[in-house]
Amino acid sequence: MPDADAVISSAFARCLARADARTAPFRHWLLADVLPPDVAHALAGLALPPPIDAETHGKRETHNQQRVFLAGERLAEPAAAAFVRAFQAPDTVHRLEAATGAALGGTSLRVEYCQDTGGFWLEPHTDIGAKLFTMLIYLSDGPGAADWGTDIYDGPAAWAGRAPADFNRGLIFVPGADTWHGFRPRDIRGVRRSLIVNYVVPEWRARHELAYPETAVA
Repeated sequence: MPDADAVISSAFARCLARADARTAPFRHWLLADVLPPDVAHALAGLALPPPIDAETHGKRETHNQQRVFLAGERLAEPAAAAFVRAFQAPDTVHRLEAATGAALGGTSLRVEYCQDTGGFWLEPHTDIGAKLFTMLIYLSDGPGAADWGTDIYDGPAAWAGRAPADFNRGLIFVPGADTWHGFRPRDIRGVRRSLIVNYVVPEWRARHELAYPETAVA
């Protein structure tokens, strides 16, 4: 996919410029047309291990060994490689810093590919700590998929809304003490596909999860 990372970066720049910035219950941005359509469809169609069909107990780390990241051998896929190049690129990183106020210099790029099925749920949590930036990109277009977005909370228990999860939409927030989010149980017919893009601290231990374990972002 020659120069696809530049095409992704340009599309994302346009998306970020049009982002719907919200301040309640915490600062977050709702995104549309996050990626070029062909790239979004290529990522949605990646050949990956089947989804985990087991109880998560409200935490993704319940099945850490089965989680999928755009790293290592996964980067043999042209769309995956182009995606991580685009979000490792200094221009993209600086654009995110300017838009959100996040300080990302010296962090590492971590991209998880999630495949969730019926019965999946996540308890409210903040991401505060080792994650300095969070973006979700929704990659499902089946029946009901628009309602498969991240739930947003005002504190640990008060539900405040839900991000739209139509295909190629997204959500950004900078983790803090108030960035409570999760996923309430609901009907998922098929597979809920999404990418979780994080920039994490240099001390991140699970180096195999990082797109470029030896290279921090500039």
